[in-house]
Amino acid sequence: MARTKTPYAARIVRHQRLRQTVIGTPDRPRLNVFRSARHTYAQVIDDSAGHTLAAAGTLELSAEAYAKTDAAREVGKLVAERAKANGVVKVVFDRGGYQYHGRVKALAEGAREEGLEF
Repeated sequence: MARTKTPYAARIVRHQRLRQTVIGTPDRPRLNVFRSARHTYAQVIDDSAGHTLAAAGTLELSAEAYAKTDAAREVGKLVAERAKANGVVKVVFDRGGYQYHGRVKALAEGAREEGLEF
């Protein structure tokens, strides 16, 4: 009998495959997305130095004010503002093995609205 992968394990495999090509450099750091059942988080990471340049998450927003997708858009705007404050304008988008749909797409659009290029 074949063993079935859990959705979590399948996402990890997709993320590892994605990370073989998506690498953050000092010129173009990586905008990483993590999505849990309740919250959405984003980090701008310079992989060559191993430093997080900017980060944001829905935990920073008021809990009842937004639906999940709208909160993800606000997280994208927030992380873009913080990245621009650190001098980052261009990034490489790392969807983290998630489908580019829903909260992940909303976060990307929010970051683009605030001026991040990817």
